[in-house]
Amino acid sequence: MVLGSYRALALTVLGLFFLAGCAETQLLAYTTKKMTRGGSSVYGAYKVGNPYKIDGVWYYPQEDFDYVETGIASWYGPKFHNRRTANGEIFDMNQLSAAHRTLPLPSLVQVTNLENGRSLKVRVNDRGPFAHGRIIDMSRRGAQLLGFEKNGTARVRVEILGAESRALAQRLKTGTQVASADLPIRSDVQVAKPGVSAETLAPPPGGHESRASFKKDQDASVENEERITMVPQNPDGTVSIEAVGSTNIWVQAGAFSSFENANRVKAVLYKFSDVSITSKIVKGQEFFRVRSGPITSVRDADRLLEKIIDAGFSDARIVVD
Repeated sequence: MVLGSYRALALTVLGLFFLAGCAETQLLAYTTKKMTRGGSSVYGAYKVGNPYKIDGVWYYPQEDFDYVETGIASWYGPKFHNRRTANGEIFDMNQLSAAHRTLPLPSLVQVTNLENGRSLKVRVNDRGPFAHGRIIDMSRRGAQLLGFEKNGTARVRVEILGAESRALAQRLKTGTQVASADLPIRSDVQVAKPGVSAETLAPPPGGHESRASFKKDQDASVENEERITMVPQNPDGTVSIEAVGSTNIWVQAGAFSSFENANRVKAVLYKFSDVSITSKIVKGQEFFRVRSGPITSVRDADRLLEKIIDAGFSDARIVVD
């Protein structure tokens, strides 16, 4: 009986260790799930990529932390659900994300629906859209939040969040340790080291006190304060509303620094539609934009865009003003 009791006790202890191990495993799995989306890293790998060509049009990915553009947004969903994105994440159409043709992956952008004023922050983690005349592809959840899921497209403004995207790029390129995954959105926050008390001691026999040396050590301590790069929070789907006015759709064949060149393009495009030349100052330089329009519908703009691209103007695009 005594031997049997020892055996029972040993089995009980082993069972407790097993249950504790299971609980620890479940906790680890839960923690991992909390830090991932769809089985992959929340932010994925950082990627810019090389120039590429789709349907006769070249695209040039680059780090452009001043990017802002207006145009037509679309959305993508079931066909790509659970597939890998261009930076290695798993696309979940029910999560908030987006695809862009040239911005770094991932980037954080603000997308505003210019038809209803709904605006939200979204993480760009994929390449696309590859239909001419679209500037961003939202996940289905993104289209729902912006209010254009049923229509399929919307007139939008897309603006990169420069400081947050730089911080995110720095984190992923260098592997800088993150203080907390749930910290508010901040970039390059300077955190001072804990305070250190000091007292002046008498110099040793034969020596003398050097105040300059003490001051130098103090300065070095301040200069060497630890800097921690905070990674921006994953966008949570918060929608804000901003005032928007009426807009027009145009097809822009190009923007030229020479008026003569712009005028030559205008002469070619007259056979397709009414064409105008407008000037705009960009970073201190004047450009002459050749545009057809205004156009009443996205469908008509798509048709005109294809004609202009086929005429040899591969950089033509749809813009919204």
